[in-house]
Amino acid sequence: QVQLVESGGGLVQAGDSLRLSCAASGRTFSTYAMGWFRQAPGKEREFVAAIRSTTGTTTYTNSVKGRFTISRDNAKNTVYLQMNNLKPEDTAVYSCAGLRFGPLTTDQNGYDYWGQGTQVTVSS
Repeated sequence: QVQLVESGGGLVQAGDSLRLSCAASGRTFSTYAMGWFRQAPGKEREFVAAIRSTTGTTTYTNSVKGRFTISRDNAKNTVYLQMNNLKPEDTAVYSCAGLRFGPLTTDQNGYDYWGQGTQVTVSS
């Protein structure tokens, strides 16, 4: 029922910025907690950031704190990930995920819906 589509990835140089978008279908988007995950070649998928549906409370993995910002616009059914001062180690496929029920979590297994991902490549 719920579909998520990411966009905004690309090839950039270290120090550059990108803003990723995740567009969601359905009228219940505003009730979902949303998260961003990433997976680099040869590595496990890791948590990046998440935001609650009502309070707007956010959480980030330590490696992106101070550089990345997650936000949402419920009127547009969209969640964003603003990425500043990108580093080569940020290179990965970034996916958004939605959680219909339950508390905000950094565990990928807690999320119900996933997009296909968008590639972010940061050159040195």
